Amino acid sequence: MAFDSPIFADRAAILDRYRQARAHSMALADPLSAEDWMLQSMPDASPVKWNLAHTSWFFETFILGKFAPDYAAFHPTFGYFFNSYYNQIGEMHPRAARGLLSRPTADEIRAYRDHVDSAMMKLIERGSDGLAAQIAPLIALGLAHEEQHQELLLTDVKHALSQNALLPAAYDRPDTNELAAPSALRYEEMEGGLCEIGWNGDGFAFDNEGPRHKVFLQPFGLANRLVTNGEFIEFIEDGAYENPALWLADAWALIQDEGWNAPLYWLRDGATWRRFSLYGDGDVDPHAPVSHISQYEAAAYAYWAGARLPTEFEWEAAASLFPVEGRFCEGGRPAEPQRADPAARIAQLYGDCWEWTASAYVAYPKYAPPAGAVGEYNGKFMSGQMVLRGGSCATPAGHLRASYRNFFPANARWQFSGVRLAKDCD
Repeated sequence: MAFDSPIFADRAAILDRYRQARAHSMALADPLSAEDWMLQSMPDASPVKWNLAHTSWFFETFILGKFAPDYAAFHPTFGYFFNSYYNQIGEMHPRAARGLLSRPTADEIRAYRDHVDSAMMKLIERGSDGLAAQIAPLIALGLAHEEQHQELLLTDVKHALSQNALLPAAYDRPDTNELAAPSALRYEEMEGGLCEIGWNGDGFAFDNEGPRHKVFLQPFGLANRLVTNGEFIEFIEDGAYENPALWLADAWALIQDEGWNAPLYWLRDGATWRRFSLYGDGDVDPHAPVSHISQYEAAAYAYWAGARLPTEFEWEAAASLFPVEGRFCEGGRPAEPQRADPAARIAQLYGDCWEWTASAYVAYPKYAPPAGAVGEYNGKFMSGQMVLRGGSCATPAGHLRASYRNFFPANARWQFSGVRLAKDCD
């Protein structure tokens, strides 16, 4: 991992960055009720209060417990309750049963965060220069981890509230300057050739973003924007969910078992489609990007459209030509995917929706996970997952890089995941 970011050049910068990240988590959680904090709607999701506690557990376990001699753990059982998957640390509460933890209460979780924050700020302010330099990489990792859980908090609570027959809003709908309908879908040709992939810059990056290495790409075309809801409706109305010729075998079996006939959160209302969002129930905007689809659905749509999904290397080669700008979650204000800028050469590379790729999540050449329990962060999941790129409207601003690799199973739909098409060039 690379951690020599300018934001950690001095103690004041570390403290400011720490306070900002921790405050953003609470800005997302505070508008929700204590009852909302409790909900766990499926094993893959976690309650709000578990996300808030687990990120505090991370700082307590990997920094305070090792580098603050006078630190007293907040509660003797929290290490068990809020460990996620770090087997080298010890046993953990079953993931699927996190929603059964009515105790500790929401107020106790707030107190836990305050306890950890007080100790962390004391350690940063008063530790020696040598200690500050030693823990700065772990703080960088802890804050990046916190930002990942900010996104999970939003997607987890959205899934939980979607199970409520009232279809309640989690947040007030923000004012938006709605763009015109996006331009027609077209392909930007990329010349391919020998490209360098992976992180090699200054600052923080996760271990799975490297080592930087060379790949050879054939010339390819990349769609100028994400696929829209309206385009996906054409796919539905053409009988796609009843056509086994479009689907991988596992995908077709899943469709039959679970009765998929549209993206997650969509409901048919007569001749129209409605969808559940973080702002409650509303009409499907045909010009906004389709979201909450699985990699199975993204691949089937691409096949139906006479195209394919890009590889993660094609995506990165193209995205690295553009600044990391887009619709992200800023200032504690959640968003939903919005229309593409019709004037952009290639729109929505960053933000709005995570973009499924055709690439399996595997290690780069010469990759090795970091030593110790922190090495369980990414490497242990390099099996049975597919790569997504680009971030979403729920991703905190400043969290992304062109080299950033997200990963989920091909059937996952509760994230803000969409599709960008690619094609081979003659």
